Amino acid sequence: MKKIAILQSNYIPWKGYFDIIASVDEFIFYDEMQYTKNDWRNRNLIKTPQGLKWLSIPVITKGHLSNNIKIKDAQIADPKWAIKHWNTMKLFYKNAPYFNKYSTLFENLYKTCEQETYLCKVNYKFILAINELLGIKTKISFSQNYGLIQGKTERLVDLVQKAKGTEYLSGPAAKGYIDESLFKKANIKLSWMDYSRYPEYKQLFPPFVHGVSILDLIFNCGPNAVNYMLWKDKK
Repeated sequence: MKKIAILQSNYIPWKGYFDIIASVDEFIFYDEMQYTKNDWRNRNLIKTPQGLKWLSIPVITKGHLSNNIKIKDAQIADPKWAIKHWNTMKLFYKNAPYFNKYSTLFENLYKTCEQETYLCKVNYKFILAINELLGIKTKISFSQNYGLIQGKTERLVDLVQKAKGTEYLSGPAAKGYIDESLFKKANIKLSWMDYSRYPEYKQLFPPFVHGVSILDLIFNCGPNAVNYMLWKDKK
């Protein structure tokens, strides 16, 4: 038995993204897909005293990089985004219990990402570093290494088959477009992630919000972060 998940890379994703990674045997970055503006690819939410705040990486979407670019080809418009984001993190999380424990790690990560031209490279670096911090050892691969066929569901089924998977784990948002019959026909079990069982943790700046970057959980809970995630029972 081998469980597969396939998702586009996101910038400093929420905890649910990492729960999917931790719940499978192989996680495939799906960055052959079209880049979409105002989405999770280049931005995420943090908490502030004034409420939720977006941190967005500026991406070139004009000229030769049209709205039809793939995620893997999306280029960053301004390298100064990295220092701006890190300074914002420091401003709002400096009083979090575990900020000092991880500040050097993430400050260095932001500094190395200043040199990156492509958004996906930034996303990969953060996701891989956070995986290591959380102890997630899932195999990571890339859709372009497998090749893609046509059809929304067809290409997912094909990727799972090429990765020698027997089960596909999807986020619930995909229920609107996935053709479950194609997985059944291919003898691949289709499972859906359930995000309804998350416990709350002590956040800065109430009220509590689940759907923020996982850095909020890490800075507030440190080594105990996995105890507020769904895969903790599988460790």
